[in-house]
Amino acid sequence: MFKNKTNILNNFKKIEKKTYKTWEKKGYFKPQKNIFKKNFSIIIPPPNITGNLHIGHALQQTIIDITARYNRMKGKNVLLKVGTDHAGIATQIMILKKIKTKKSKKFLIKKTWLWKKKIVNIINNQIRRLGISVDWSNEIFTMNNIFSNAVKKIFINLYNKKIIYKGKKLVNWNNKLNTVISDLEIKYKKSKSYLWYFKYPLQNNFKTLNGYPYIVVSTTRPETILGDTGIGVNPLDKRYKNLIGKKAIVPFVNRCIPIISDKIVDIKKGSGCIKITPGHDFNDYEIAKKNKLDILNILNFNGKIKEKLKKIKIKKKNSNYFNFIPKKFRNLSILKARKLIILNLKLLGFLNKIENCKINVPYSDRQDVIIEPMLTNQWFLKSNILANNAITVIKKKKIVFLNKKYENMYLGWMKNIQDWCISRQLWWGHRIPAWYDKNGKIYVGNNENEIRKKNKINKNIVLKQDNDVLDTWFSSSLWTFVSLGWPKKKREFLYFHPTNIIFSGYDIIFFWIARMIMLTMFFLKDNLNKPQVPFKFIYITGLICDIEGKKMSKSMCNTIDPIDIIEGISFKELLKKRLKNIIDIKKIDKITEFTKKQFPNNIIPYGSDVLRFFLTNISNTNRSIYLNFKQLEKSHNFYNKLVNAYKFIMIYYKKYNKNLNISNIYNNINNFILIDRCIQIKLNIMIKDFCESLNNYNFYIAVNILYKFIWYEFCNWYIEFSKIILKYGSLIEKKSNYYTLFYVFEKILKIAHPIIPFITENIWKEIKKKINNINNINDTIMLESFPKFNNNIYNKKDLEDFKWIKNIIISIRNIKSKMFIKKKIDILFWNTNKNIKRRINENKNIIKKIANLKNIKILSKKQKKPHCFIKIIDKTEILFPFKFINKIIELNYIKNEIILKNNEILKIKFKLNNKKFLNNAPEIIIIKKLNILLNLNKNKNKLLKQFIVSK
Repeated sequence: MFKNKTNILNNFKKIEKKTYKTWEKKGYFKPQKNIFKKNFSIIIPPPNITGNLHIGHALQQTIIDITARYNRMKGKNVLLKVGTDHAGIATQIMILKKIKTKKSKKFLIKKTWLWKKKIVNIINNQIRRLGISVDWSNEIFTMNNIFSNAVKKIFINLYNKKIIYKGKKLVNWNNKLNTVISDLEIKYKKSKSYLWYFKYPLQNNFKTLNGYPYIVVSTTRPETILGDTGIGVNPLDKRYKNLIGKKAIVPFVNRCIPIISDKIVDIKKGSGCIKITPGHDFNDYEIAKKNKLDILNILNFNGKIKEKLKKIKIKKKNSNYFNFIPKKFRNLSILKARKLIILNLKLLGFLNKIENCKINVPYSDRQDVIIEPMLTNQWFLKSNILANNAITVIKKKKIVFLNKKYENMYLGWMKNIQDWCISRQLWWGHRIPAWYDKNGKIYVGNNENEIRKKNKINKNIVLKQDNDVLDTWFSSSLWTFVSLGWPKKKREFLYFHPTNIIFSGYDIIFFWIARMIMLTMFFLKDNLNKPQVPFKFIYITGLICDIEGKKMSKSMCNTIDPIDIIEGISFKELLKKRLKNIIDIKKIDKITEFTKKQFPNNIIPYGSDVLRFFLTNISNTNRSIYLNFKQLEKSHNFYNKLVNAYKFIMIYYKKYNKNLNISNIYNNINNFILIDRCIQIKLNIMIKDFCESLNNYNFYIAVNILYKFIWYEFCNWYIEFSKIILKYGSLIEKKSNYYTLFYVFEKILKIAHPIIPFITENIWKEIKKKINNINNINDTIMLESFPKFNNNIYNKKDLEDFKWIKNIIISIRNIKSKMFIKKKIDILFWNTNKNIKRRINENKNIIKKIANLKNIKILSKKQKKPHCFIKIIDKTEILFPFKFINKIIELNYIKNEIILKNNEILKIKFKLNNKKFLNNAPEIIIIKKLNILLNLNKNKNKLLKQFIVSK
């Protein structure tokens, strides 16, 4: 498998596909039926069926899979379940874009199911290519029969308990799709606008304190004048105190409306008076409810002005409002009506003045459509009834936000929760199980036959089912328990609910996380008949942004398909993909330039492991994760480092396996040589730190712990030492080193497996073929036990010795490099204590070989130091005889060293002269700084003397 570089770097596709197929075929991802094992479950957040997985999905699914694989190796019975979401409005918009021509509802639904089948295959292939270890035996879709039946059951139950009801309220209205949308589906664009000031005549010739027969009202939406039902002033505003309780007349419609006081009115903004249009503004709607004002709707569902206003019932009484709309405004679009109303108000003398301003305009996040507040009849869920348990469970830490900052955000939302509008005017989704007779009476049930039977309704009476569907988030909120087979209490449900952890983006904490908690706790009870939670921990992932800080999205044309990184793609094909659905042709040059900046050349095939390592490395808990693809090279180099370590071990396996019996396991760590003892100690420390990080879901910390150990400790140092020992060491040294090499590498493979599963599995199998006696038990590494921390493997003295040896070697190498000394030289040690002498004598050969020295000699303090260059480490002096050194180079080196020491001295002096530091710092810290200063001055003086001697 690893015969040459080309095979290792360019054959990812074949190797990874074959490996995953084997895992899946042998059922390694399925939970084991072992009642003695702890159960652990994660239900992966369902991607929408609107398109391929993007890099954000890849990041989330990678850290989920790391969690699953890690717990599987920890001996737990792991279920990792996968599925997709029907994504009502998003899918409908996408299908309509594809179809373009007008088709029947039946045709569109059929096409959507065909699309679902196609895209789910693509998504599942992406999941497989990423190496996600999911149980494929029971995929989930939020509109399959199990989900549909569960959704009906829950809706009916909530309706019967009067938690779901139908009523007229103000909602976000998309007049292009003709449906309600949620707050989540709105984006605000800052736009230049105007603040218009209009005069409203006061009733009965009443006048303001200034003697005017009108009140001036400021607004950014003149077209809604037709629906005004009140004027608001601040109760503390002295200018209008005499007008509170009086009435004004709305221009054009001659409607008499009350002037009310409300603290929400900003005295300093505009004229200090606001027009109240409850049917078309959410703030006005709240003011109207508080002050018992009537509510009028002036718009049709298509966003055009109505022909006349319907007489509406307010608190079961008919409104007395005049319902006439002037003919010239009827059936006009909002913008056309605005222009005409402003013109007419100006002509009639009602326009007072105009000011420039900036406003936030709500748009649909999927369409370039302005969203209108609209008074409509919708289905609602009384969220406050379900919210109390969902608040308590967080406060009592029965569910824990791992990212603490999001807990307050969650609690803030929940305390101010409003009724949830759960109906949508779409054809794709769960149709609401409600029927109506000709009088509008509502009947709720599973089907028409059941309703007729239950309510004893004659066959001659016509019943019509509600055409609306449920909000996607309604079915998504049942995700954890319905996906496990609820309402049937199957084995999967009984074993794996509640799930252990949920992963989610911060933007859907309220829309998904909170609602899952509310609905799960309302419907599910534990053995003590107390509300059951859906999960125990919540991990909030950051939002993926490009290198310029922009959110990665298809509309921005800055996304990347994870498969393009795994398998590679040409620049031309990548650009073609990004420009496929572009709407604004003007952006083509900008997108091309940005793509060139991101990927100047073609994307080479990196393979799944490199991508996973890269994604884990950037998986911090910040709100925004900036995607710098240059870091892919770091992951790529790490991958190669691991492969090269394996190749090195195999070279020595062929060379020494016949002569060295590594099956003889050393029971006592003290039987090993220092280098081997230290790498085992460091491995043990790494295991502890790595497990601690993963246990706390700190993935990026864990991956960096692994990276540093493999790159620096194992490859850069230990393997370098091993090359010398295996070549020049005694038989005992070789045995110790050879065993330790395999022992440590085997542990590395197991520790790295959850992050980079493909390469670790394949190397594991290669080693297993050759060496059957190195603790290999299972056919796959994923079912091996994860390495455990051993309290007995630690020796401070060994670590200090090894650190000293490393520092000596680094210092000698650095000086030789700076002095341009390439050949082997002699060095001397002076001013050595007993401990230093022991270290030198015990490790003389290895220091000589790695530092490329001819000889090492220790001088006693009585012996005279020869004419030489001196390097001081602590108090020990390393002497480099002048015969090996170029004088000019040496003097320059000493000069630079003196400058460095001077800078360090100045820094410490500055700190010690700082009164704030001296007053606040502990005495031990101040003493430590003084000692450092003393040593720096001593070393500086020695360098000065050396400089004089060298001259």
